[in-house]
Amino acid sequence: QVHLSESGGGLVQPGGSLRLSCEVSGYTDRSDVIAWWRQSSGKEREYLGAILKSAGNTRVEDFVKGRFTISGDKFRNVVYLQMDNLQPEDTAVYYCRYGTFWGQGTQVTVSS
Repeated sequence: QVHLSESGGGLVQPGGSLRLSCEVSGYTDRSDVIAWWRQSSGKEREYLGAILKSAGNTRVEDFVKGRFTISGDKFRNVVYLQMDNLQPEDTAVYYCRYGTFWGQGTQVTVSS
């Protein structure tokens, strides 16, 4: 059974940084992609980017490029989302996804 667990969210001031972690267990051969998404209150879930767990290649969407970076630690089965220069509009619940499996999410609040 695949299980994903996000952590690292919290309250941060505008311009601040956070690093989210997604610990993945129970890999299958069905997918090589671990993705990060977010959902703000009243909005649809939004795709941020992903990492190929076999090769380590990463990509983030243009609207967060330059501020958000995805990386992974294959040995610890952890994927990270480094978020810099956070702004109030980044406030959301952040999720990781592997195949059809989702984590429970971690809340990020950007506010002064």
